[in-house]
Amino acid sequence: MVGETAVERGSAVGSAWAPAAEAPWDQGGAVAGRGERMADWADGRVGLHRAARGTMRKIFPDHWSFMLGEICLYSFVVIILTGVWLTLFFKPSMTEVVYDGAYVPLHGQRVSEAFDSTMHISFEVRGGLLIRQIHHWAALVFIAGMFTHMMRVFFTGAFRKPREVNWLFGFGLLFLGMLDGFFGYSLPDDLLSGTGIRFIEGVILAVPVVGTYLQMFLFGGEFPGTDIVPRFYSLHVLLIPGIMLGLLVAHLILVFFHKHTQFAGPGRTNENVVGMPLMPVYLAKAGGFFFLVFGVIAAVAAIASINPIWAFGPYRPDQVSTGAQPDWYMGFAEGLIRVMPGWEVTVGGHTLVLGVLVPFLLFPAVLGLIAVYPFVEAWITRDTRERHLLDRPRNAPVRTALGAAWISLYLVTLVGGGNDLFATHLHLSLNVMTWTVRIGFFVVPVLVFEVARRWCLGLQRRDRDLVLHGRETGLVKKLPHGEYVELHEPLSAARLHTLTAHEQPRPAAAGRGSLRARLSRAYFGEGGQVAKATPGEREGLAGAHGGGGEQAGGERAGRGGSGR
Repeated sequence: MVGETAVERGSAVGSAWAPAAEAPWDQGGAVAGRGERMADWADGRVGLHRAARGTMRKIFPDHWSFMLGEICLYSFVVIILTGVWLTLFFKPSMTEVVYDGAYVPLHGQRVSEAFDSTMHISFEVRGGLLIRQIHHWAALVFIAGMFTHMMRVFFTGAFRKPREVNWLFGFGLLFLGMLDGFFGYSLPDDLLSGTGIRFIEGVILAVPVVGTYLQMFLFGGEFPGTDIVPRFYSLHVLLIPGIMLGLLVAHLILVFFHKHTQFAGPGRTNENVVGMPLMPVYLAKAGGFFFLVFGVIAAVAAIASINPIWAFGPYRPDQVSTGAQPDWYMGFAEGLIRVMPGWEVTVGGHTLVLGVLVPFLLFPAVLGLIAVYPFVEAWITRDTRERHLLDRPRNAPVRTALGAAWISLYLVTLVGGGNDLFATHLHLSLNVMTWTVRIGFFVVPVLVFEVARRWCLGLQRRDRDLVLHGRETGLVKKLPHGEYVELHEPLSAARLHTLTAHEQPRPAAAGRGSLRARLSRAYFGEGGQVAKATPGEREGLAGAHGGGGEQAGGERAGRGGSGR
């Protein structure tokens, strides 16, 4: 009633003049409070209440997997807050100075101002080391959350029409987050980050014809030069975060515009959303969850040290840290480089370093596969309808298997990025680890695809049996003629709806020799799905056994179960 009254009052103020003596009074004749008068004043001029009224009543479904996107959002906020604080003390300069700070073991060494200011933040600024570690851990959580959130969207089919563009926005956020994370941990100019920058320089030099020009342009001269840290700093704190912020706002606008997806259930259709309103229920939960995420990141940062640059020392081009590893999300790229054979060919007088060039091309190609998948599936299925209900991953076996195979490929190359550590810790030969990853790059995704597909089909058969025969109770009953059967309990209406609500498209019939038809049969043919139990089958099974009532139903289910 308060919201409705404010709207009516705001409309009156905006559309007609009122005597000054009536302004402090509400419609009931009582004196309006100062806060309410200020709200009315603002609403009458900018219409905030009218604009927010529909938004605040926006309905959001309640499911634990939807919190993954919130973790990404809240960790991004933590990154921005801590990043702004760090810019107040960090000096993005490669000018050499003599270190004389609080860390005595490095006294007298020549370091860059970037390294010196990072050491100053870590040891001499109150709370500086904690803020640095919160910033770094929040970046790791953000990218992990983005990765997991996108996989949730992928496996449940939430990328389908009308959300293909929003899927691309999310992929852009993930890719830019990985890129910005690399720029960020390269800024301290320590031995570990310098090794990573040297790695990137080698990749750039492998680009045919223009590689040397790109290297000179980026570094401002021969490696390491004096410009790379200031340039990375500008990209890290201005350009990429600005683009990410724009993508994030666009992503959230489209989430509001298209309405939130939801899992199938009683009363849930493509035309409605069942859940809680944004205000006050969802906002209260979201506010509490933000502080929970912030608290967990802060606790991890306080306990677990990350990127201790004082242990690595300043960067020297003639030195490399033993066991140097990038952050986990860049291990995929490093793994491709490490396991690729060192092939070189000469074409037209130019040497192509395939050992670096091929992984450089594979890195965006592997990421791009998951980015374009929604458009490939839409082309195969020819489905142009809007989809607001989510799939259970088991009901899309081929899609789930492809996603699992892609993740396995990522993990195999991630192992390749740490092949030296795996070799030393497991007492294996480095060559054995390298060849294992090389073979696994081609074999493991195929095996994972087939295992995941068959697993999904097995779960579909289990669901079909549950629908036809009910849930096993563990109770065994002896029938008059001496047979022992297990009693089954009929499923609830809600559970039955969940197991039977999904659609099962038929494979394309026309153009059997075309690529689209073959892919359609792979998706929706006999090997791509198990026919779900229909109402007719359920009624026929009940009619075949005859009788009625709970006990007869249990006996009928038991016979069905014993038949299996």
